[in-house]
Amino acid sequence: MFFLLLGVPAALAHYYLWRRLVRDTTLRGGHGRLFGTVALVGAFVLMMLALVLQRDVAFLAWPGFLWLAFMFYLTLVLGVLEIPRVLVNRRVKAPVMAGADEPDAVPVPSRRVFIARSFAIAGGITAGGIVGYGATKALGAPELSTVPVPIRRLDPSLNGFRIAVVSDIHLGPLAGRGHTERIVQMINQQRPDLVAIVGDLVDGTVEKLGDAAAPLKDLVSKHGSFFVTGNHEYYSGVEPWLTELERLGVNPLRNERVAINRGGASFDLAGVNDVTGGQFEDAPDLTRALAGRDTANPVVLLAHQPIQVEDAARHGVDLQLSGHTHGGQMFPFHLAVPLQQPVTAGLARIDGTWVYVTRGAGFWGPPVRVGAPPEISMIELTP
Repeated sequence: MFFLLLGVPAALAHYYLWRRLVRDTTLRGGHGRLFGTVALVGAFVLMMLALVLQRDVAFLAWPGFLWLAFMFYLTLVLGVLEIPRVLVNRRVKAPVMAGADEPDAVPVPSRRVFIARSFAIAGGITAGGIVGYGATKALGAPELSTVPVPIRRLDPSLNGFRIAVVSDIHLGPLAGRGHTERIVQMINQQRPDLVAIVGDLVDGTVEKLGDAAAPLKDLVSKHGSFFVTGNHEYYSGVEPWLTELERLGVNPLRNERVAINRGGASFDLAGVNDVTGGQFEDAPDLTRALAGRDTANPVVLLAHQPIQVEDAARHGVDLQLSGHTHGGQMFPFHLAVPLQQPVTAGLARIDGTWVYVTRGAGFWGPPVRVGAPPEISMIELTP
C-alpha cells in the first residue's frame, strides 16, 4: 500500500524529470545522459530509503527528504513551463546537428537541446529557491498567533484565560532536543494559564527520542500542561510515551476531563484519543470523557484531528482545539486537506461548536514549509 500510494507517483515523477532533465538536454550515447540517468535513479532510491528507514538510519533523512521536496517542486515548475516550452519549440525548425552528415564529425547540441537546457536550468533555480525558502520557514522559530474565542456560558472571571496550543512537533531524525527547547521557551515567555499539546509529538520511540522530549518538563503554566494522542503516537509506542509524558509533568487526557477553576468559576477541559487509536484498541470516546459533568459549565476539548468536531458538536462542546493538518505544510497541499478535514487552519464554527486548528510547530517528512509556517497559538477565552 505504501509503495502504491507514494512510490508509484514518485516513480512517475522521476520518469518525467528524466525526460525533461536528461533525455531532452543530452546527446544520445553521451556520458551526460548516462550520468543523469544514474543520478536520478539514485535520488529515487535514496528518497524511498529515507521514507522507509528514517527512524533506523537517520543520516538518510536529510538528503532523502530534501530531495523529495525538491523533486516535487521541480516537477510542478516544469509542468507549468510545459506550455511556454511547447510554444518556443514550435518556432524552432527540426533539430540540425552540426556535422551530422559527416561520419567522423562530433555532434553538437541543437537549438532544441539548448532550449531544453534553458528550461531545465530555470526550473531548477525556481524549485531550489522555493525549497530553500520553505526550509528556512520550517527550521526557523514558529510564529505566535493570538486568537480570541467567544465562549457562551463562560463566567466573566474566566475572561482572558489563555491556553497555549501546540501540535505536530514531530520530534524525530530531523528535529531534536533544540527544537523542543525553543518551543518550551516561546510558550513560557507567553505566561499561559494552561498548555495544550494536541498530538503528534514524536516520530520514534522513547528510547530514541526521550532526551529530545525532556525539555517539556520545563513548561510553566498556572493550571498545568495537558496532552492528547495524535496518529503518530500510535506508530511510535503510545503506552511508553504516555508514561514518559506523565514523568515529565505533562498530563495525558485519555477520554477524560478535568475541571479548570479560577476565581470561583470553572470550565471542563476534556481530551479524547486520536481516531487512529481505534486500530489499537484505544479509540476516542467523547461520551465517556463528558459523562456526569455539570452541563452549566463550558467545555474545551482537545482532539488531534479537526474531523472529531463532528462528534464534539453532537455533545455540545463549546471549543475544540486541534492540529494534524500542518495547514497543508507545502503549497498546494492545502487544497487537498478539505478532502479529509473540515478545517485546514485557523478558527471556524461547525454546527455551533468552535474549532481552532493550529498549523503545528514542526514538520513531517521534508523539512520544508511553503505557505504554512509553523505556529504556536495563544487562545484567549472571552464571554
